[in-house]
Amino acid sequence: MLAPPLPSRARPGAVARWLWWVAALVVAMVVVGGITRLTESGLSITEWKPLSGTLPPLNAAQWEAEFANYRKIPEYQLLNQGMTLAQFKGIFFWEYVHRLLARLVGVAFAVPLAWFWIRGALPTGYKGRLLALLALGGLQGAIGWWMVASGLSVRTDVSHIRLSVHLLNALLILAGTVWTALDLRELAADRYARPARLTAIGIVTLLVLFVQLLFGAWVAGLNAGLVTDQWPLMNGRFFPLDEWRSRGALDAIVNDPYVVHFIHRWWAWVAVAALILLARAAKRAGHPKVARAIHITFGIQILLGISTVMTDVQIEVAALHQLVGALLVIATTWGAHATGRR
Repeated sequence: MLAPPLPSRARPGAVARWLWWVAALVVAMVVVGGITRLTESGLSITEWKPLSGTLPPLNAAQWEAEFANYRKIPEYQLLNQGMTLAQFKGIFFWEYVHRLLARLVGVAFAVPLAWFWIRGALPTGYKGRLLALLALGGLQGAIGWWMVASGLSVRTDVSHIRLSVHLLNALLILAGTVWTALDLRELAADRYARPARLTAIGIVTLLVLFVQLLFGAWVAGLNAGLVTDQWPLMNGRFFPLDEWRSRGALDAIVNDPYVVHFIHRWWAWVAVAALILLARAAKRAGHPKVARAIHITFGIQILLGISTVMTDVQIEVAALHQLVGALLVIATTWGAHATGRR
């Protein structure tokens, strides 16, 4: 059954190009978010001001007010006593840039969407999908504050559970944006092209990757990358039996840094197996470039993961690990899309 022809004013190619720019901004936001976590900067801004927070402190009095707010929370009182204003400005920078990028992504999505909508440039069937992505973006801001709020009293850092929700929602937005851009690119080439569907191999691979990304977020939130600088063993051991026994299986899987690190480093190979199968399926479907992209990204990601551990979570290496993780989400989405084209 053929899809209905495009409305005369529809511009799927232009809409697709816009979405690729949005995807690039989301990747940048994910990377800056990773650096914010690595530099322990996430709690430096203790208030959520969606509009007025766009501007940073502009004078000495405003800086002192921000620093005074930070000095009220447990992270400062228990870990950073004696921090100078200059040092505070250093951590404030990354959290401010992260929030500014989030606002930029919102504007870069909402304004062009409205423009394309008013001009009738959106193809039939895509308005609902784009509105859903916009809603996820708005939800992401609320999740971000929900995450930060978890570290403003009692705790000295944010909840690793809430951090994982924040990261995974950002990656869901990235995957949805890329998938939609790919559908629109196909529509621009063939006005009767139909949206790709999720195949079994695509679903399985995305679920396996989801588990790996979840544990990666927990590794970051629990500072679990610091439990060892060895690979493949962890402090001379292979299996964290003592930690497993002392906390109980479920508690250890979710909350023990050693166990979470162990699962993240070895589930990676389950993800590799699934990604190889997806790459082969994409190649059989006539998309060898997609297969190469998947192999290259997961290969680099494995090397960066090992390097992150062995360099004792050096910020530059760990940030690259987060960047390639986002690129791997794009490559996997591309592969799942390629196997489901109709």
